[in-house]
Amino acid sequence: MKLKEEQITEWIEKYSEPLLNRALYLVSDKEDAADIVQEVFLVAYTSFDSFQEKSSPLTWLYSILRNKIANFYRNKYKNPVNTSLSDFFDEDGMWSDQSVLNFWQEIPENTSESEYFSQSLDNCIEKLPPRWKILVKLYYLEEKKAEAVCQEMEISTTNLWKILQRSRLQLRKCLEINWFGNV
Repeated sequence: MKLKEEQITEWIEKYSEPLLNRALYLVSDKEDAADIVQEVFLVAYTSFDSFQEKSSPLTWLYSILRNKIANFYRNKYKNPVNTSLSDFFDEDGMWSDQSVLNFWQEIPENTSESEYFSQSLDNCIEKLPPRWKILVKLYYLEEKKAEAVCQEMEISTTNLWKILQRSRLQLRKCLEINWFGNV
């Protein structure tokens, strides 16, 4: 077997790009993604002797990445940015804008319009408060079960549903402005 330093150097050269792409997809920030991948390789270096070669090195590195991403989101979730819901509710707790209850038109099958819709949705997701964005990505994009998301983020199911509902409302409003208003 190669020396630890040589092996890790080879892995860095070979697997940095796929790990960075995955991290970037999950955290949506290049700097955070790069930091997380760097941490993955640090953990791989310090835990190198525990790698039993029962899986490919990339699989092992992905499992480390998954844990680092979970820690990243846990830390972000525990230190949330305060968000105001005044855009949606008035002082009596009633809907401030009844238009959120309107129905949307069908999304066209046209490929270019579908791509534009996807870009608009991605942009709207990025505008969500960090705490909400994390849960939307885990639940809808990663398609994790509610129980798994709640356990990973250490929140109650009720809290998850409330945040997802508020996120959907904000996404709807953003899409109505940025996509449906332009169609």
